[in-house]
Amino acid sequence: MKQRVVTAVIALAILAGVVFLLPPVATEVALALVLLAAAWEWSGFLKSESVAVRLGYVLFIGAALALVATVLTGRVETVLLAALAWWLGAFAWTFFYPTPVPAVVRWLGGVFVIVPMYAALVALLAVSPRMLMFALLIVWVADSGAFFAGKRFGRIKLAPSISPGKTWEGVIGGLAAVLLLALAAAAVSGLDPVFFVPLCLAVACISIVGDLTVSMFKRDAGLKDSGFLFPGHGGVLDRIDSIAAAAPLFAIGLMWLGTR
Repeated sequence: MKQRVVTAVIALAILAGVVFLLPPVATEVALALVLLAAAWEWSGFLKSESVAVRLGYVLFIGAALALVATVLTGRVETVLLAALAWWLGAFAWTFFYPTPVPAVVRWLGGVFVIVPMYAALVALLAVSPRMLMFALLIVWVADSGAFFAGKRFGRIKLAPSISPGKTWEGVIGGLAAVLLLALAAAAVSGLDPVFFVPLCLAVACISIVGDLTVSMFKRDAGLKDSGFLFPGHGGVLDRIDSIAAAAPLFAIGLMWLGTR
């Protein structure tokens, strides 16, 4: 636990420095590089031992990120809606797992997980660096609340075939923590809590789907962690799986609320 906390604090400090101190273009490049590392880890789910295949997949994701950053800048909402459709399907999938993962799903899954996340993070950065960090804060608060509530009260398993450690008590604890966060943020920012608080709770809920979905791919590939970059935390994907689902919903929710 101590190693996990130290790693998380260091990662948070670096991220805050990137988001608040670098120019927006440099921040976008930094985010893209992190997601290319995630793409490399995702290529491990393809069940190919060929380095050329894995590098080719990373280049493919890189081209998609460049497309989002240039040609599709005016169609961000479409990209985010496509992501929400993917996550809705992934949510339904969790009820039927364990099931075989077809090769085409392994290949396209990385596209739907990584590319819209980049579009969402860039869109949130355009609103403000604080809003981008708040989106991540929702996920971290939900995860921390779930961890401690699950550890203390956890009895009923959430999805034992996918992630045996998660419990419904943990989910409730995470949502309770996010509720307090959202109420405080609405009061400080002046956003209408009638709409903002449900949005934050929905973001917390879908972040769980992101975590479970990547866990399904890891189990299918016979992996415990996606990588080993972060001591005590695993790889990049292990740290951003929840964000991959949460960021698109939060970004499009803010668009619908008129916060651009």
